[in-house]
Amino acid sequence: MAFRPHPERRPVLVAGASSGIGAATAEHLAAAGHPVALAARRVEKLQELADKIIAAGGEAVAVPLDVTDEQSVIDCVAKAEAALGELEIVVAGAGDLAVGLSYETSPEHFADQVNIHLTGAYRIYRAVIGGMIDRARGDFVFIGSDVVLHPRPWSSAYVAAKSGIDGLVSTIQLELEGTGVRAGVVRPGQTLTGMGMNLDPKTTEDMLNDWIKHGLARHGNFLEPRHIALAVAAMVTMPRGAHMRAVEVEAEGAVSRDRSSGKTQQDTQSTKDKGTDR
Repeated sequence: MAFRPHPERRPVLVAGASSGIGAATAEHLAAAGHPVALAARRVEKLQELADKIIAAGGEAVAVPLDVTDEQSVIDCVAKAEAALGELEIVVAGAGDLAVGLSYETSPEHFADQVNIHLTGAYRIYRAVIGGMIDRARGDFVFIGSDVVLHPRPWSSAYVAAKSGIDGLVSTIQLELEGTGVRAGVVRPGQTLTGMGMNLDPKTTEDMLNDWIKHGLARHGNFLEPRHIALAVAAMVTMPRGAHMRAVEVEAEGAVSRDRSSGKTQQDTQSTKDKGTDR
């Protein structure tokens, strides 16, 4: 069967666009020619980014969004579509990070993380998916996490919520097969964003020490938000008829000094052996 190509105009909604991965994704897609609705709670941050995109020749609008409030999600989608047209691409990446040991985390704080990261993403999906199915096209991208594959201590609620995202996406992909709508998940590794920056030093130290103890901090390199934006862009620009279902992005370990200078292990050993009597 032949698939109709993507329309020339593909409006985008990015949830969580006030900073970090969401902001980088919105800016990247806008630079590629997509009209972008920037959605989050911090509307002043959204407007700054919208102004930047517009000044660069793009099309953007700032829309308030609280993913824990169903009416806020419905209103956000309505405002985005009124400003830009029917949404062809939606990226659900809103969230924050609360850490703590599982046996010290209250059920209320645990539920808050699930409500934001899992149920919040589902609220957005539920608000837009009907229109996408009716048009027989669209891309919905969930921002997951590599903690699904490599759980980290001090993050039980976050791990549970992101694991739920993976299960949700797997189910959605089965249900959407044959509708023309694609859903996928991008799983970032450790990324330099604002998430977790408000943690106190003692909590951060204890958490990192536990990560090291369990072999979960092999090197100190971090991804940048733009790296995740590139993964999202690759997923949604895949031609019709192909479906990029999941992408995992990890920070690359630092290249050793000898390798970065082009030396091989053999070269290094030969240098050490020079002038020695063996």
